[in-house]
Amino acid sequence: MVNFKACLPQWLCLLALFVAPSAEAVNQEIRALFRPDSANPQRNTFINKTPVSGYCADYPGQCEDNQMFSIRLPMRFESARAMRPNDSPRNSSMFTVPAQWRVLTVRNAQTGATEQVEVRIAGFGSWYTLSDTAANLTGAVNALEGHRALWGGASWVNAAPPCQYSGVGLFHDYGYGFFWKTPVQGTCVKTASFPIPGMSYEYLDFAYELRTPNPLGMSSGLYTGDLSYRIGPGGDFDMGDVMLPTDGDLTLNFVLDVQHTLKVEIPPGGEKIQLVPAGGWQSWLQAGRRPVSLFRDQTFNISASSRFKMQMSCGPGTNGECALEDSGVNRRVELFVSVSLPNGLTDLSSQPVRRLRLRPGAENALNFKPAFYVDRAPGTLHFEVPPHSMANMLRPGEGIGGRYSGVVTVIWDSEV
Repeated sequence: MVNFKACLPQWLCLLALFVAPSAEAVNQEIRALFRPDSANPQRNTFINKTPVSGYCADYPGQCEDNQMFSIRLPMRFESARAMRPNDSPRNSSMFTVPAQWRVLTVRNAQTGATEQVEVRIAGFGSWYTLSDTAANLTGAVNALEGHRALWGGASWVNAAPPCQYSGVGLFHDYGYGFFWKTPVQGTCVKTASFPIPGMSYEYLDFAYELRTPNPLGMSSGLYTGDLSYRIGPGGDFDMGDVMLPTDGDLTLNFVLDVQHTLKVEIPPGGEKIQLVPAGGWQSWLQAGRRPVSLFRDQTFNISASSRFKMQMSCGPGTNGECALEDSGVNRRVELFVSVSLPNGLTDLSSQPVRRLRLRPGAENALNFKPAFYVDRAPGTLHFEVPPHSMANMLRPGEGIGGRYSGVVTVIWDSEV
């Protein structure tokens, strides 16, 4: 009789501490979550958990169609001087934003593990406010015609290339709201056709795209990292030499929250294993024919979304292997334990796991990884008294008595 136990590690919680930004900088948290979904086990991606604000909150239909979302920052830009008609790009309404991919490192403070994240600004927008009505500045008959005339006949719902139209523009007498997509890096310029004594951008909306690592290769916990942008002339967000920011820096605080699953379920009664020969004991009892071996397969259900290791301890042991012991005659025989894992769980070289031997001791731990989230899939532990031990266990003429027993503890551990 073999007693069997399944041991799982306790989950630990990690607190993220953020330092309050200075008055001249803006900080924004970008949070994404990976939690395995049994309804979609093949979906191994992070889900954005950053609250949507600004343009996409006001016009969700536009953003859903374009698969983007926005964040509104309390960052203003104000004109340092009057904007003259037909001036150079840097003295007009120009926009250069970091639309190219940038790489930052995020770190798991608990384990020290690092991963690479890529981010790019996929769109931006604001509301411009004029010092006078658009109709008064241009002599137009109404606000819409005034906004069009002010910028050479095209209002700001029409993006300046290489920026692209996003779907909606809105206006009143003094201002115009807009949002433009940025598919490529470049400078987008609107040139005034009339003098503009004063102008401001009331806030900064931006949309972003993320490329995140494969969460199946990451350990559980919070991965954090920062990416800073300089705001103003010559900076990452450059609105020219006329429109100057009230804040000089923007820092994005990235938090990737990885919440893996590792769960093993043993059927009721599965913690007690009784080894028997193929075909039962009749051949030994009736004819004295010794069985080739004793064995038992014990199934278990496993759910796993991250790397894990398996290790084993046992008592008693012999020759570096687990053993069964007949204490009455002080005799031990070797007990081999091996494991088969379901499809989707492999060794670190991506090979299927079929009857892979487990040996006692932490130094003999075996590591495995998922190709996708495995949800309650069946695996098997194989227990066997090997053929070379049978001669010592069952000796003709010594009767059929004796009781061999031992304890095997198998541990599935997510902390690898």
